[in-house]
Amino acid sequence: MKNSINEYKHPVLFYTLASVLPWSLWGIAAYLSHLTPPSEKNTLWASLIGFAGLITPMLVAFWLMKKDQLFQKDFFPRLFNFKHIKPLYLLLTFSLMLASILLAQAISLLFGYSPEQFRITGHYTFSSGVFPVWFLLIIAPILEELAWHTYGTDSLRSRFNLFNTSLIFALFWGIWHVPLSFIKDYYQSHLVVSGAIYSINFLVSLFPFVFIMNWLYYKSGRNIIVPIIFHITAGYFNEIFATHPMSKVIQTGLLLIFAAFLIIRERAFFFDRNYEEHS
Repeated sequence: MKNSINEYKHPVLFYTLASVLPWSLWGIAAYLSHLTPPSEKNTLWASLIGFAGLITPMLVAFWLMKKDQLFQKDFFPRLFNFKHIKPLYLLLTFSLMLASILLAQAISLLFGYSPEQFRITGHYTFSSGVFPVWFLLIIAPILEELAWHTYGTDSLRSRFNLFNTSLIFALFWGIWHVPLSFIKDYYQSHLVVSGAIYSINFLVSLFPFVFIMNWLYYKSGRNIIVPIIFHITAGYFNEIFATHPMSKVIQTGLLLIFAAFLIIRERAFFFDRNYEEHS
């Protein structure tokens, strides 16, 4: 890894603040969202406070980086430099999540699920307070990845190999999402209502997703836009179709197979502590 990664020295501080601050705000948002009788004012405040919780990890990352010019010199080139990204990584960034959900839906047909899943519905499976769902499907990945892949992932990678970095972050990310299940009508709260298998699937799906996303991130020279786009496609393509929830379970299986293939094929890339290949 480039020496600049070794300067990301505070994973414990980052992940502590990136958990406690949003969880506190989401707890308030959850309380407001369940007040009866419902009111537009409570919905507005629950939405704004929930959104503030989403922003806090990014603010923590920027706060940790702002005092050192080294971080600024490392940050901006990773936003705008696409010259050294191989076409394969860009293709996978834009198309893998679409391909995986379409293949999962196709496989589900063998088990008697409806071909209606391939229909683009024009509506979404959850609501998000005063914010349009399409807006959150775009802005949430941007805000999250401006935290996870500006400081968070590299702070872990400075101490661990890529396999352990991805494993630790996926576990953290799953736990990080849990308070959202208490906010009325949010995606995670709908998962809880739909059944345990779908809630568990969401948490399990984060593991192959993180392994693949981090593989793309480091293969692309730590380009921050790559995980942002990959994250957006994951949310967007899993919402636009009339997908049966069981197809998302099948998709998780497909992603697990692909992630396992990458780990086996590129063992050194994942397991060597100081292995470098973003070229």
